[in-house]
Amino acid sequence: MCTVCGCSDTVTADGKAMGHSHSHSHSHSHDHNHDHNHDHNHDHHHHDHHHYGQGEAGVSVPGMSQSRLIEVETAILSQNDSYAAQNRRILKALDVLALNLVSSPGSGKTTLLCETIKRLGDAPLAVIEGDQQTQNDADRIRATGARAVQINTGKGCHLDAHMVGHALDDLRLRQGAYLFIENVGNLVCPAAFDLGEDCKVAILSVTEGEDKPLKYPDMFTAARLAILNKIDLAPHCDVDLDLYEANLRRVNPGIEIIGLSARTGEGMETWLAWLKARLADKAA
Repeated sequence: MCTVCGCSDTVTADGKAMGHSHSHSHSHSHDHNHDHNHDHNHDHHHHDHHHYGQGEAGVSVPGMSQSRLIEVETAILSQNDSYAAQNRRILKALDVLALNLVSSPGSGKTTLLCETIKRLGDAPLAVIEGDQQTQNDADRIRATGARAVQINTGKGCHLDAHMVGHALDDLRLRQGAYLFIENVGNLVCPAAFDLGEDCKVAILSVTEGEDKPLKYPDMFTAARLAILNKIDLAPHCDVDLDLYEANLRRVNPGIEIIGLSARTGEGMETWLAWLKARLADKAA
C-alpha cells in the first residue's frame, strides 16, 4: 500500500525532525466521511477467498483504477529511486558494503546485529536503525561501541532512500566499511523501496512458520540472502528446516540461505564469512 499512498511526513533522525528537500504536500483528496452503504447481513460463506491483489497494480484501493494505481506507484518509486541512486554512488565511492536487513518484528535482527558487531571486532562499520518510535534499538547498537543513527518513521512502515541519505550525512562512513540498515519490522512495504543498498538480507525466526516465504513472496524474491535465525529453538518448536528452505527456493530459486543462532553462536562464522566475501567483492 505504501507505493500508492506515500507515507510518512512524521520522520525523525535521532529525535530531530528530518528535513526534506522536496515537497510532501501531495494533493490527496481523501474523503473519510463518504457513505459506506455496505449490507453486512448478506450471506458470507466462511471458506470464501477474497483476493485484492490480482490486478495489474497488485493492490486494490476503492475509487482508484488499476491504471491510476500504477501511475501513482510509478511516481512514488521513481522519486525514491533517484535518491537511492544518489546513495549508491556515495557508497560505491567509499567501497562500503550496504545491507538492507528486512524481517517481521521480533525476528532477532537487532540481537543478530549486536553479535555481528562484536565478532567483526575493529572492522569499520555503522548502523542505521529504523523503527516507528523509540531509540531502543539504536541504544543497543551504541552499547557495542558502534556508530548508529536512529530513524523514527512515525506512522510510516518502512525506510526510504531519502531518509537513508540524511542518515549517511550524519554517519561519515569510513572507506571499506560495513553499513547495516535495519529496516522497520515489516515483510510487505520495505520490499518495494530501494535504499541504495547492495542487497537485501531477509531474516526469519524459525518460530514464524515454514510457510512465511509463501505468504510474503515479494520480500523473499527481493532478497539475496535469507537468514534462518533462532535455529536453537527448532527442536522445541516442531520446525521443519528443510521445508523452510524449500519454500524459500520456491519463491526465489537463487536465494542464499544461512541457518544460525545469534544466542548460541551456531552458524555465525558462516554469516561472517559471507559478509567478508561480499565486502571483498565490493572492493574488487
